[in-house]
Amino acid sequence: MTGGTRKPAAGSWWRDAVIYQVYPRSFADSDGDGMGDLPGITARLDHLVELGVDAVWLSPFYPSPQADAGYDVADYRDVDPIFGTLADADKLLAEAKARGLRVIVDLVPNHTSDAHPWFTAALAAGPASPERDRYIFRTGRGSHGELPPNNWRSVFGGPAWTQVADGEWYLHLFDAGQPDLNWDNPTVRAEFEDILRFWLDRGVDGFRVDVAHGLVKQAELPDWHYPPKPTTGSDLTDVQPPMWDQDGVHEIYRSWRRVLDEYGGDRILVAEAWVQPAERLAQYVRPDEMHQAFNFEYLQAAWNAPTQRNVITRSLAATDAVGAPTTWVLSNHDVVRHASRLGLDLELVLHKGIGARDPQPDRALGLRRARAATLLMLALPGSAYLYQGEELGLPEHTTLPDEARQDPGWRRSNFTAPGRDGCRVPIPWQSDAPSYGFGPSERSWLPQPPDWAEYALDRQRGVPGSTYEMYRTALRLRRELDLGGGTLSWVDTDATDQVLAFRNRAVAPQPAGPAPRSDVLVVTNFGPEPVSLSGLLSGEPRVLHASADLDGDGKVPTDVTVWVTTS
Repeated sequence: MTGGTRKPAAGSWWRDAVIYQVYPRSFADSDGDGMGDLPGITARLDHLVELGVDAVWLSPFYPSPQADAGYDVADYRDVDPIFGTLADADKLLAEAKARGLRVIVDLVPNHTSDAHPWFTAALAAGPASPERDRYIFRTGRGSHGELPPNNWRSVFGGPAWTQVADGEWYLHLFDAGQPDLNWDNPTVRAEFEDILRFWLDRGVDGFRVDVAHGLVKQAELPDWHYPPKPTTGSDLTDVQPPMWDQDGVHEIYRSWRRVLDEYGGDRILVAEAWVQPAERLAQYVRPDEMHQAFNFEYLQAAWNAPTQRNVITRSLAATDAVGAPTTWVLSNHDVVRHASRLGLDLELVLHKGIGARDPQPDRALGLRRARAATLLMLALPGSAYLYQGEELGLPEHTTLPDEARQDPGWRRSNFTAPGRDGCRVPIPWQSDAPSYGFGPSERSWLPQPPDWAEYALDRQRGVPGSTYEMYRTALRLRRELDLGGGTLSWVDTDATDQVLAFRNRAVAPQPAGPAPRSDVLVVTNFGPEPVSLSGLLSGEPRVLHASADLDGDGKVPTDVTVWVTTS
C-alpha cells in the first residue's frame, strides 16, 4: 500500500515543515521573575536554528487574567506585560526572520476571557442586547430559570453554564472565565478577520487555531449524554456532538483563507481539531480552507505495530484525498509528554495528567520508546510538530506538589484530575545554574524537578547518543533526504504484529548533486526479540540513524527505530 504527501509546490514550505512549539511562560525568562517572556524566546532563537526546525509556534502571549494560562484572552491585539510588549513581539518576529525561521501565533476564537471588553459590556447591557448576542446567553430551565439551559458539561469539569446576576446563563465549554462566542453573529466574524489582519500586517506567518472544531454549536443546544471530551470519534457510535465539529465551521475557515491569501509569503492556518475519523479531520484541510490539522488520532495511538500502521495508513489516505499533507505530532502543552506516557502499561487519559498518587511511568522505558516514536514520526511524509523540551527527552513532572498546580482542570475536577501542569514546567538549559538556566534567578512559575540537571541542554550538546543530538541528526537527515516530501510504501515482514517497516522514497528528481538519494527503509521493532534487517532489503544495509544502538549482530532491539539505506 502506498501513500504520502505530494512533492511540495514551490513556496509551500508548510507541506513538509518541522515546527517547534514554544510555550512562552516556560521557555526562557529574561528578567528573573520566574515567568518566561518574549525577550527570553528571542535570546534562545539560535537554539531552534541549531536544532534544525523550520518554524516556531508561540502559544498565547496576549493580555489575559491567566485563568487558563493565557487561553482566556482579554485583548487580541496586544502583549500581556508578563511576557513583554508589542515592541518585543516585533523584535522577535524580525530576529526570527533574520535566522530563516517562520513564526506562527496562537489564535483563540472559540471564547474570550470574561475580562474582555465585549463580555463586560454584555453583562452591563442585559438580556436581548446586541452586546449579549456576541456570546451564547440563554434563559435557564426550571420554573424560575434556576437550572442551566441544558446538561452540557465543561471539558475541565463541572457545568458548562454560569448564571449571571440578572438570571441569564452563559455557555463556557471550558473554564467559567472563558465565555463562548456566538459565531452566528456577523460582528464576531468581522472582528476576527480584523484580528487576523492585525497580526499578518506585523509579519506573522500563520495562526494555530485553538479549538478549531468548536466554534459552531447546534442551534437548539440539545442535551448531550456522553462524556464531555474535547473530541469526536468512533467511540461515540457515530453520534455527532452538538458542540463539536459542526459543518458551519468550514464556512468560517474559507473566509479566513481568503484573508490570508491576500498576503504574500505563504501564510498558513493550522487546526487544533480533536476530530475523528481521519476523513472528517481532512475536511479542515481542503484546498480552500486550512493548510494543516494536527493528527491527534496518531498522537493517541497505542504503541504497537498494527495500531501504528492502521492510523498512519488511514491518515495518509484521508489527507491525500484532499491534496493536503498529514501533520504528525506526539506531544504538546495539553497532553502528557510522550516520554512519560509511553512508559506506562495502562490506558492513560491524556488530559487527566499524572500525579504523585498515580502509577508512575517507567522513565527509562518511556524515553527509549519516545526516541523510537520520534524517529518513526520524523520519517513519515508530511509535516511534523515538536513540543519544547522533547528534544531533551524531558519527562512529565509527575510529582508536582498539589499546591503548585494552576490548571483549571485541577480545580474544576474537585482536585481529582492532576491536569496539564506536568508538561508545562519550565525547561532546563544549564545543569548548574539557578532554575537550570530558565532565567537569571531561582524563580520558576512551576517548580522544576530536582533531577532535571541530567536533561539540561549543556549536558547533551555534542554528546553522541544524547536525545538532543538524536533530534539534530534526525532533522538534518530528514531535510537532506526529503523525507517530508516523499511517499510511503509498506514493507511486509514475517512479524507484522511486532515490526513496522516502510520505505520512504522521493517522488521527483532531487536537486543537482553527486547522486539522487536512495530510498530510506524505516524499521521499528515493537516485539520482544531483536529483528534482523536481512531480508528487508537487498545488499549490505547502511544505517543512517537509529534511536539506540543496534545489537552486536546488527539486529534492531526492542523499542528501537532505525533508518537504513536500501541501495
